[in-house]
Amino acid sequence: MVLSDRDIKRELAAGRIRVEPLDEKDIQPASVDVRLGSNFRIFKNSSNAYIDPTVEQHGLTESIDVPEGETFVLHPGQFALGTTLERIAVADDILGKLEGKSTLGRLGLMIHSTAGYVDPGWDGEITLELSNVATLPIVLHPGMRIGQMSFERMSSPSERPYGSKGLGSHYQGQSGATPSSRLKD
Repeated sequence: MVLSDRDIKRELAAGRIRVEPLDEKDIQPASVDVRLGSNFRIFKNSSNAYIDPTVEQHGLTESIDVPEGETFVLHPGQFALGTTLERIAVADDILGKLEGKSTLGRLGLMIHSTAGYVDPGWDGEITLELSNVATLPIVLHPGMRIGQMSFERMSSPSERPYGSKGLGSHYQGQSGATPSSRLKD
């Protein structure tokens, strides 16, 4: 069942959902708005001929930190990794789902390809998979509302929440735009 704003506030107060930092006005009827962080990762196209997901590839991406007050331009057809400003944590019986803001989607901005699911037990910033499917560049401002996180209560707590020993949870506690665990930068 999707949590309402009342339930989200109750879970926040109990510490079973954490969104830090959180502005109360970001709590929507059935979600919490999340904002864009200032760290991005772009692919180094000039020094790599291809991506092979079956092998470790060193130096495939580079990190970019956008200084305060400046912007990141995402060009048509470009893919980049970004991050939420907020650190999100959920209890072992709650899962999160990240979706883009409709206003930005109508401009051609997609914020995730496949990583919109936040497992029970997750704790960290969310890496965004940013794609511009428009025909014009899109200017991204760190701090802007970029997506919305909804939460669902599970039928019972997860037996092995994200981050459990032996589960292979590569991204627990991540901070900043984090590349694929197959890449070594």
